[in-house]
Amino acid sequence: MRFFKKFRRGNGDIAGGSGGEDSLESFDRELELFRQQMVPPDHFEDGFSWNSLLGALFLGLIMVPGAMYMTLLAGQGIGPAAQWVTLILFIEVARRANRSLGKADIFVLFYLAGTIMITAGMAHGQFQGGLSLLYFQFLSQSESMQAAGISELLPSWVVPDDPAVLEQRSLLMRAWMLPVGLVVFRMIMDRIDNMVLGYGLFRLTSDVERLPFPMAPVGAQGILALSEEQSEESQQEEGESGGERSWRWRIFSIGSVMGIAFGAIFLGLPTVTGAFLDEPITFIPIPFVDFTQQTGNYIEAVAIGLSFNLGAVLVGMLLPFWAVTGGFVGLLITMIANPMLYRADILSSWVPGDNLQQTFYKANLDFYFSFSIGIALAIAIAGAYTVLKRYKKIRRNREMAGSRGLKDDYPIPKSRGDIRPRWIFFGYFFTSFMYMVVSAFLLYLTDGSIYWPVVGIMAFYAFIFSPVMSYMSARLEGIAGQVITIPFVREACFILSGYTGVAIWFLPIPAQNYGQMAVFYRQAELTGTSFRSIWKAEVLLVPIIVVGTILFAHVIWQMGDVPGPNFPFASEWWEVIAAQQSIVFSSTLGGFSVFEQALNFWYIAWGLGLGVLGFLIMGGLGMPVFLMYGVIRGFNQTLPFMILPQFFGALLGKFVFERRYGVKRWRQIIPVLFAGFSCGMGLIGTFSLGFVFLANSVVDMPF
Repeated sequence: MRFFKKFRRGNGDIAGGSGGEDSLESFDRELELFRQQMVPPDHFEDGFSWNSLLGALFLGLIMVPGAMYMTLLAGQGIGPAAQWVTLILFIEVARRANRSLGKADIFVLFYLAGTIMITAGMAHGQFQGGLSLLYFQFLSQSESMQAAGISELLPSWVVPDDPAVLEQRSLLMRAWMLPVGLVVFRMIMDRIDNMVLGYGLFRLTSDVERLPFPMAPVGAQGILALSEEQSEESQQEEGESGGERSWRWRIFSIGSVMGIAFGAIFLGLPTVTGAFLDEPITFIPIPFVDFTQQTGNYIEAVAIGLSFNLGAVLVGMLLPFWAVTGGFVGLLITMIANPMLYRADILSSWVPGDNLQQTFYKANLDFYFSFSIGIALAIAIAGAYTVLKRYKKIRRNREMAGSRGLKDDYPIPKSRGDIRPRWIFFGYFFTSFMYMVVSAFLLYLTDGSIYWPVVGIMAFYAFIFSPVMSYMSARLEGIAGQVITIPFVREACFILSGYTGVAIWFLPIPAQNYGQMAVFYRQAELTGTSFRSIWKAEVLLVPIIVVGTILFAHVIWQMGDVPGPNFPFASEWWEVIAAQQSIVFSSTLGGFSVFEQALNFWYIAWGLGLGVLGFLIMGGLGMPVFLMYGVIRGFNQTLPFMILPQFFGALLGKFVFERRYGVKRWRQIIPVLFAGFSCGMGLIGTFSLGFVFLANSVVDMPF
């Protein structure tokens, strides 16, 4: 117990005082490293300019196809790489023209790059833009969807039922008009929702409640570092010291060389050879090596695999140590629990010889589908408890400050570019209304009538559930850098509505969590970027995103089947994703379904009870917040192929590099090193993709 007392003293309250941000006590020391690192400036600048237009066009033409291709190839985009490459390119061009980019200019470019890359790949486990169309055409051929009787029920506004579509592999056919139109509608409405409701949540949590948002400085510091580099370059030209500049660029260059060298083997070789050969040559397996069939005789029903992606090791160094450690502990719990569940005849579907994907799917069907609901509910309860506890403390501190005659006034600079609250309500009401109108029209198009209970569900989501959950999530982000979610609410609402069919699962329903957008606005504030420049950039983004992702999805599909031998990640995992979705989709078909087989309320109760008990025990011992969330999330059948390299990287960072350079110095180095590595990987990916487009542009002549 002496260790735990010492541990608790070392991770207890750090900051005290009365009123304002200083009154927010720290959860633990590691969280304190990410908290209160930056103070917003007094003046804000407009970062939207011709540089923004050129940057968006550069990303749309060069980076978007690379991001989409790499998502299909390796399950990872080139988002960080695209962001850093764009910034460095434009900074260097500006230097050649004897100009410099301000912090606001750099932030807008960084935002444009990040948003375009997200919509060109995956976000929150779902395919975005043109990739969603490629995934929908796969669903019509998926073995899991066909076995569940879902493929033939897919509406024509999701995927055309014309056989010529699969023969021609073209998104530019008339049959794709409705699916493409629906994707465009979703992209536009999602962008408006994100900006409007995210801004409203920021005003509540940051301006009114003045929460610290401990993770916001992590993204903002990189922007300021690049801006400072330009200032230091000017100082060096004037004869002043440039030592601070030299170490950043040296670390970035080292990371870039690492990314280029590793990326040439990991991504470049299979991409280039796949363009000219029937089967690509692969030295490092993508996305992982599967050992499950060999280990199944010793560790029953446990999915065992290992990724050799160096990027995962660097991510482990970059993430908080206790968060990665929590994930590793969760993996160990899975490796112990699954054989016990198998011998207890709970994981009864698993048989020796199943590979990683089959083992994961069967364990999910037998137990973890329901158990994970309970775990997620426990995390949501813990998050809500944290929010309420912190809210009471903030109110108490403000009352104490008021009783002492202290002013509680933090004026907002006029140059920040804020808008009146009524426009927030009007914008969100407009998008929600459009969601309901379009969904009602699609239901009428499919069934010949409007099923009004579904419209009622949309109203519940739009005006009650999404705003409340987004606010709770934004508050938890502001306090602890964590996200709160309650799982399967949408699924439960759909099932209880009594609707029969699968069209309901593809309707554009406003069921998103916009809490993380509050962190983005906080980053813009920390970098001194006017919010008006962000909104102007959004107007520029929409047409580039819409045209770019759909056009390049068409080009990629023309190259060959998706999934196919040239896309290992899609070939390995799309069927697993479809199998999991078929469980849920079957719940509205009527009669007994796979969903009913997978849903077990006793297992949900187990997950909820163990999750809450885990929080109580670890909280009582004073364990770090990141560790608690990592362990509890790890109860949900942690997959090993990414956790193991991340944990190896976390150990290297904690016990080797932090001791060598010091904690503060290492925390300055590793983001720059990872940015350089991402840049190098992205350059190799984009360069290799050029060979793919070159090979597919060759036309065989008849003579």
